[in-house]
Amino acid sequence: MGSAMGPNIRRERQRLRWSQSRLAREISRAAGIAGDPVGRQGISRWETGKRTPREWLPFLAAALGVPVETLSGPPAPAEPHVPTLADFLPPEDPLERLGGRTGGRVGGGQVDDLRRRVHGLRLADDFLAGGDLIRPALRDLRRAVRMYREHSFSELTGRRLLACIAELAQISGWIASDAGRYEEAEHIYRLGLSAAAQAGDRTLAGNLAGSLAYQLSNTGRESDGLDLARAALDGAGPHALPKARALYGDRLAWSATKAGGTGNAQAAMRALGEAGEALAQDSEGTESPGYLYWVDAGELRVMEARVYTELRRPLRAVPLLRGVLDAYDATHTREMALYLSWLAVAYADANEPEEAAVTADRMFTLAADLASERTAERGRLVLARLAEFREVPEVRAVLRSHAA
Repeated sequence: MGSAMGPNIRRERQRLRWSQSRLAREISRAAGIAGDPVGRQGISRWETGKRTPREWLPFLAAALGVPVETLSGPPAPAEPHVPTLADFLPPEDPLERLGGRTGGRVGGGQVDDLRRRVHGLRLADDFLAGGDLIRPALRDLRRAVRMYREHSFSELTGRRLLACIAELAQISGWIASDAGRYEEAEHIYRLGLSAAAQAGDRTLAGNLAGSLAYQLSNTGRESDGLDLARAALDGAGPHALPKARALYGDRLAWSATKAGGTGNAQAAMRALGEAGEALAQDSEGTESPGYLYWVDAGELRVMEARVYTELRRPLRAVPLLRGVLDAYDATHTREMALYLSWLAVAYADANEPEEAAVTADRMFTLAADLASERTAERGRLVLARLAEFREVPEVRAVLRSHAA
């Protein structure tokens, strides 16, 4: 019976767009029991057929709003699996609470302090590279996870702490990725995705999923990146905040572009259009989470230009990139260098090697002292593209100066 019941439980949970942790909490409420005796791992074991709900079955059915027979009957005919965010959660719960609670009690003030630390890291990331920020970011993340696992707190404080851990994981994962520590960044992103799911914050979960999708798409795992970017957009639902939908569309456009193929190129352009439409619905009266502060029309133009560059459509990309760079804050050195790298490639694609060389030289000058693997990788790509024009004197000079 367990093997038939598992797929039914999973199907009904996904129908409600609930995480496994959310279902565990709803079962406890249906049973009138305080705490979380089932837990996410318990739900996972039921869904994989390793265990059966037994005495929990009536409460499970009540929580899902279906008759017991819907769960205990034969599974519905299998349909092609569409990846959801739940597929990308860690196999075990990295935030499992420890018994004993020897660390004291956490109050709202401590969570507020942690939230300020998260915001400070975000602001610092605008000016500093991943190699400069990785140590304080990981130190804060470890401290926050220990706080959650070892301390006691109210239910409300626990949810706020989970949300803080998720936000801290997003910026820490981004910093680790910029430092070239991709495996560690993926682990951090998945931890944050688990925290956001347990906090019931779909917007934050989508932000983490989009960040991880971006890394996967840039590090040779284009198919996984595209699946995750789509799951982030689908998981947000049609009523997500305008800025959040714009961000998810932005990430999906890039993942589709990197995946290649005519169909994905068309999907990328559709995603860009939908992201622009979503952002146009944002107004001053719409309150968005602080971590979406950077999502604006300028950032969407940058992504549009990058997509056009990747698709080898320089006549579209060059004007967009030049417009963005003319208006961009020059103190954001890493982003300036990255955008210049795209412009250099677009000039090369337009058969303008002299302009490409001038732009590349400016990019390398800005990136010289940055501890960022993103800019280093872009630099290698720019040099490879310029090498096709090595007979042009301006290009040859850039290659000699920056080949190392």
